[in-house]
Amino acid sequence: MNLRNPLANAHNHGAAGDGVGHWWAQRFSAILLALLTVWLVYALASLVGADHAAATTWLGTPFNAAMAILFVVTSIYHGKLGLQVIIEDYIHQRSVEVSLQIFIKLASIVGGLLAVIAILKVAFGV
Repeated sequence: MNLRNPLANAHNHGAAGDGVGHWWAQRFSAILLALLTVWLVYALASLVGADHAAATTWLGTPFNAAMAILFVVTSIYHGKLGLQVIIEDYIHQRSVEVSLQIFIKLASIVGGLLAVIAILKVAFGV
């Protein structure tokens, strides 16, 4: 016999039953992206008129390379979260939904890896 109120069982769980973790991840990544965008605007403004060698040297500093990687990874993660919500809300055929979810996850992993490798290659001068 369960004497617990059904509302207590449903508390902090969304319609999918997995709570607000996805919502918090999306908001946290948005805040982080806002801060990183300030850095990106400052960085691009400081590179106006710079040649390729100066930009490469700039990206070769550990702080700038780390911030660039953090910006790319955060933006891809935030985009993946947003696309996941759109697919869940608007695609109602289960096979298409699962296929698109898998495609989005694979594309974000591949895109993120390629972007991070490109940044590291420039940073290390390879």
